[in-house]
Amino acid sequence: MDDVKIIECPRDAMQGVKSWIPTKDKIGYLQSLLKVGFNTLDCGSFVSPKVIPQLRDTGAVINALDLSETKTKLLVIVANQRGAEMACEYEQIDSLGFPFSISENFQMRNTNKTIEESLDAVTWIADKASRSNKELVVYLSMGFGNPYGDPWSPEIVAHWCEKLSQLGVKTISLSDTVGAAKTEDIASIFSTLIPEFKPIDFGAHFHTTLHNWSNKIDAAYKSGCRSFDSVIKGFGGCPMANSNLVGNMPTEKLLSYFAENRVPHKLNLLHFESAVNYSAKIFK
Repeated sequence: MDDVKIIECPRDAMQGVKSWIPTKDKIGYLQSLLKVGFNTLDCGSFVSPKVIPQLRDTGAVINALDLSETKTKLLVIVANQRGAEMACEYEQIDSLGFPFSISENFQMRNTNKTIEESLDAVTWIADKASRSNKELVVYLSMGFGNPYGDPWSPEIVAHWCEKLSQLGVKTISLSDTVGAAKTEDIASIFSTLIPEFKPIDFGAHFHTTLHNWSNKIDAAYKSGCRSFDSVIKGFGGCPMANSNLVGNMPTEKLLSYFAENRVPHKLNLLHFESAVNYSAKIFK
């Protein structure tokens, strides 16, 4: 049985916090997470500070991290060419994450671009990332349904995955942006896409409430998904989605599911507990 990949997303947790988190506290928290053994740390973003002011110090945070004793990769979110250029200046960064929505309405809210304009941006960023020896991860927002009234179906999701595949994208994380994914849709999407696009590593980025987290993980895992985004204690959510943030998948719930179902992973649970304790200093 293959180990699952766990991507911890402190960026997603911090971006909606209105009170300023001191840079030194962000560095300390990320440093504690780097000891845990996550596959990847979604640690910051290079987007307009007017849109996400909490993360305007991402560059300073990354430069202060000690990466000498970790195998965890660093990922940052970019929303346009300028952000990608800034991110590519940092040798420490392994991956660029781009939010691509198959909802025209949400794509405009999130990046101020139409879907076609965003596809042009993906084309440019994919080339820039490749030339900079970095991976491009595309977050397919509204991957499991659309609350904004735009057309949605598994066939539409597959259509955009095909487009992204043609651009050389190798990692796609399907995002349940507002926490509305139904288990039958999760199962249908992964069981369709994974066999159809074998070169692509598909992941799950769930937003969830406390009563439906287990069913979502179960549907994804049993349909072949082996890469999961999560956040300690489920903090955060997408501030562009709506006024009531739906929390992220709690990492401790993910680990509970894996333990119950004897799914192997590479996390050091003692260091994980230390990171959980550190999170209390950040999210008060």
